[in-house]
This record gives sequence, structure tokens and C-alpha cells, in this order.
Amino acid sequence: MTTSFGAATGIVLPTDPEFRLQSFTGLKSSHSIAFTRNLRVFPVPFCSPTLIRAVSTPVKPETSATEPKRSKVEIFKEQSNFIRYPLNEEILTDTPNINEAATQLIKFHGSYQQYNRDERGTRSFSFMLRTKNPGGKVPNQLYLTMDDLADQFGIGTLRLTTRQTFQLHGVLKKDLKTVMGTIIRNMGSTLGACGDLNRNVLAPAAPLMAKEYRFAQETADNIAALLTPQSGFYYDVWVDGEKFMTSEPPEVVKARNDNSHGTNFPDSPEPIYGTQFLPRKFKIAVTVPTDNSVDILTNDIGVVVVSDENGEPQGFNIYVGGGMGRTHRMETTFARLGEPLGYVPKADILYAIKAIVATQRDHGRRDDRRYSRMKYLISSWGIEKFRSVVEQYYGKKFEHFHELPEWEFKSYLGWHEQGDGALFCGLHVDNGRIGGKMKKTLREVIEKYNLNVRITPNQNLILCDIRSAWRRPITTVLAQAGLLHPKYVDPLNLTAMACPAFPLCPLAITEAERGIPDILKRVRAVFEKVGLKYSESVVIRVTGCPNGCARPYMAEFGLVGDGPNSYQIWLGGIPNQTQIARTFMNKVKVQDLEKVFEPLFYYWKQKRQPKESFGDFTTRMGFEKLRELVDKWEGPVQSPARYNLKPFADKETYEAMEELAKLQNKTAHQLAMEVIRNFVAAQQNGKSE
Repeated sequence: MTTSFGAATGIVLPTDPEFRLQSFTGLKSSHSIAFTRNLRVFPVPFCSPTLIRAVSTPVKPETSATEPKRSKVEIFKEQSNFIRYPLNEEILTDTPNINEAATQLIKFHGSYQQYNRDERGTRSFSFMLRTKNPGGKVPNQLYLTMDDLADQFGIGTLRLTTRQTFQLHGVLKKDLKTVMGTIIRNMGSTLGACGDLNRNVLAPAAPLMAKEYRFAQETADNIAALLTPQSGFYYDVWVDGEKFMTSEPPEVVKARNDNSHGTNFPDSPEPIYGTQFLPRKFKIAVTVPTDNSVDILTNDIGVVVVSDENGEPQGFNIYVGGGMGRTHRMETTFARLGEPLGYVPKADILYAIKAIVATQRDHGRRDDRRYSRMKYLISSWGIEKFRSVVEQYYGKKFEHFHELPEWEFKSYLGWHEQGDGALFCGLHVDNGRIGGKMKKTLREVIEKYNLNVRITPNQNLILCDIRSAWRRPITTVLAQAGLLHPKYVDPLNLTAMACPAFPLCPLAITEAERGIPDILKRVRAVFEKVGLKYSESVVIRVTGCPNGCARPYMAEFGLVGDGPNSYQIWLGGIPNQTQIARTFMNKVKVQDLEKVFEPLFYYWKQKRQPKESFGDFTTRMGFEKLRELVDKWEGPVQSPARYNLKPFADKETYEAMEELAKLQNKTAHQLAMEVIRNFVAAQQNGKSE
């Protein structure tokens, strides 16, 4: 018999005299305190661990006489009483900000301290909150709550992230407890959305009833539960110790409690994380074959459902070692794709995940945070040694990786059948920023029809569980708010992504979210200039710094902040996000981007092979040849426009349109065509949908 503290607290104490846990303390400090106040206890049945013993229990890293060098953040974690102190005191002071230690610790609670970098002089501090939504699932009640909080305590907008969560910007310190408590009490959480632990677990956002899709979502939920902190610090700080416990599947509880191979700290309130948690953030995605809506290879762990010929899930392929963050001109830091680790039966997935996490926990670097992601451990060891060590924690050998079909990027935009008689509607949201009329209309629709919502890894929104009779009225009202059917959205916008960057991100070097609308318009103008069709597209991603939050290193054309108003340009990603890009040019000023756009897109049109993507073209041509073409560029050979539309019948109309266009940094013709396209789109949506 064992006694377990549930999802919120999670301490496990053996009470059966026949059951003995290994005496492994790992990274636990001798000064740490087991925090057990306000814990609710409930019994769960104990299931004996698997009897398979194919490999030995891992040997823990030896401790030397002199304490190894550790980063400052490691000290903060150790002295925090499991991520409580001094945050619990700092949030009660009258100052608008919190101290350095609390700034690091609040990340584990799902928040970052920020200030407005557009302002000069006194800093205006605020906090960004990020929710945790495995697979992007957002219940109706939580969506409406987040919508209210954005208006009452934020900057009036919600932002959809590339990891299927909400970001709420502009929350003042005095309002933090109110906002956090409101989220918790309305089916939400921000626990673990930031910090040195497992982040939000991705899964395909489409609410499809197909067996493998439901199994992928269930697996994402279980992994998220398995790796949720258990010591109760989140609830102690924000809701004064009140527990909001949810039931967990018995297989999650069993896997978390199992210490057959030395994965746990048996005397710790954090059985998996211990006092130090992980060396750095940790990212996991789950998907099904062909569906790369989650950028599977960019994660620390990528999990792929493997089914039999009848569509019945049998197990999982596992990739390891992906990650985007890097530092400019430091070749020892790099973006990296995940590589195959092996295959496990479906009953073993939680044990395999825990074994990988324990390997990174015990062997990842804690002295220099630039090298603390698991990708650097795998790069240093090599995949064979990494697999061997993980197998010791897992207790078995991994089976051979199963062959998979070609990956595809799936956006799930537009209308689709769920498979249960209901429909879902995927909506494109530029840069994931929901505000203004769009925000008001979305709320009205979600509230009126009692819809649940899902957030996609491409910063878009899916409305779920829609009856067929609701399709036409919903389509019409959404179109009036600018939420158009994807066939009426510029194809460049459909795959583009940007991080928030200025004005709030402290790491931003240049613009991303605020800059990408103009960049995309300029790319569209270059397409028209060199004769590319409107229907053609290139995957463009922009970040304000090299940390890569919008995954620019997987883009066909990546722009990475590289100084004030300048970007490093990356080329060579491909549309299905399975090939990493490479650095093409450094420090290209934003005003000079056409000098790069024009020759590259012109020669892509002129020299590409049939159906060759821009990313594949740049790889085939080679960067040396492409740089030569850019250096010698003198402009395209002009060809007549396919359509010679003249929207202006008189001089007065033209001059009025020209004045409006100048305010938006466009030509009169560009603005007129945009107005015409939007009008036609609205009319078509109202008629045919």
C-alpha cells in the first residue's frame, strides 16, 4: 500500500514494509526542507513495477570534494524552499517589481517580469502570464475568463503562442494574485509554462475523433500530468495553499511513483525534479504520422504514435535532442533537430519519458545556462551513449525505430468535420494577437454557441464542436471581423510567425511582431515585381533575438534579430519543417531587405525545378552561388503584369486613396487592391458559407 498526494502535491511515501525505495538523493541539497504543510492525502492502489530487467540501474554522477561550479539560477532554486522563497514575500511588497531571485523563480509559476522598452527614464514594470494548455485545449469557461482578464488587468489583447498557450501581457504586480487565482479557479493553470522544467506539451490541435489523434492527445495530457511539479508551491503562493486537484489516470500515478531504476528522489516533495528541477527548459511534442503541425523535430522529445494496419495504436517512436535557442556568432551554440532514439510499446511511454528527463536532470550542464539544454548533452555524448544511459533509467532496451511516412505541415484552417457529426473551424490570426473587433467578435461567438477552443502551434485558433446549422451565421460574423476563410488570406501570412519582441521582451534586439506585417507586404510586392503568382508562398518567420521562439531556423526564409533594425538571414528550411536552415547573411538592415528578397525570389522563379519549394531551391543552388547573385543584382527583367486592373476612375479618388495609403506605407494601387480583395472575400463568405 502507498499513500499519494495528488496532481497538485504528489509526494509518495511507502507504507508497505515489503516495499523498499532506493536511497537515491541525487542533486538534493543537504540544506533543503521537505515542505508538507497543507497537503491533502488520499490513497491510491499500488501496482508493482514491471519485472523486465534488461539493463542495470544507472550509476549516479560522483560528487567531488569541491562543489562543482553552478550558475546563479541553480543557487536561487536550491535556496527557494521548492520555488517559494523569496517570491512569496516579494509579491507582497509595495514596489512595482520583484528582486533578481524572485524574477527567476516566478518563471516556474508561469510568468516573466517585463518593462516597456519604448519608454525612457523610469521603467514601467509589468508581468507576462503564460497559461499551460496541453495540446492547446481551452475549455469555454477558461477562454471567456482570459478574455475578461485581458481587458481588466492586461493591455486589452490576448496572444496565442507557438506552444499552444495564451500569453497575457501587462499585468501589474499588485494584480498578480488576483489574476493567477482567477485563472486557477476557472479551469486554467500557468504552472510550469515557464522555468526549468517541462513546458506545455504540444499535440495536433484538430479535435478529430480518429483513434490515433485521440490517443495522441491523451498521451500529451498524461505526459503533462506526469511532469507537473508536485510540491504545492504554485498553490501556496497564489491561492494561499488551497488545492485545486484533478483526478489523474492510475497509469500516471503509477509511473510517477515508480523508482525501480533510480529515477526518483524518494524523500523529496518533488519526486522527479528534486530541489534543483532541470538544468533548463524542456519541451515535448506528441503527434501522429504525417502530421507535423507541431514542428516535431524542434523539441527535446518528439513522440509519434505508431499504429497497426487497423489504425489501433501500438506504441511510439521517440525523437530526442531538438532545440532552437542559440547565440549569434558563437558556434558552440546552435539550433538542432531531434534524432531517432527508438521505439517503445504504448504501455511504456511514461516510463521512457521519465527516463529521458532523469538523464537530462542528472547529466545536463548546470554551470552555464547557454549549454544547459538537452541537445548539448546529446551532441557531446553522441546518440549511442545517450541511449545507453537512458536505457539504464528505463530498465529496458529501446526497440528499433519504426519507419514513418513523409511529414506534412497541417494548419487545420477553414471548416472540417470532427468525425462525431460536429464541425470545427480553424481561424488564421496574424502573429497570434487577438484584439480589437476580432477579440470582441470571437468572444461573442464562443459565448453564444458555448464553444470550446484549441490553440495551434502556428498561433492560430480552432473553434470546436460546431453544429452544421451554425456554420453560415458563424462564418458571416467572423468575416465581418476580418477572420476570413483561408482562401481569402494572403498565402504568405498563413504560414508566417513572429515572436512578440519589442516593446516588452527584455531579450529583443529588434522588431518581430510589430515588424512582420510590413515585411510580408514588402515580400508580396517583390513577388509581384518578379512575376511570382499570388497563390505562391514561402515560410517566413521572424524573431527579435537568436533564442528562436518562433522557430525561425526551420523557416524557408528566417529573419533573426541581429542588431538595431537589422536581421541575420537564414535560408534552407522546407515547408514540412523537417530540414534546418543555415545562416546566409548577417546584419542586413531592415530597409535593405529588398536587396536580398528580389534576387532570391527572381531566380527561384526563373531557375527552380517543377514544384521545387524555395527552401529546396536555396539548398540545391548553394549559398555561395546565391550570394553571388545577390551581390550582382541589378533588378529583374520587367514582364507585363498578368492583370492590368485600373481601380481609379478619376483623379480625386486616386489622390484620396494615395493619402490613405501613405499612412500605411503603401502605394495607392496596393491599398486599393487590398480593399477590393477584402470586399470580395466578405461577400463570398456571406454567400457561400
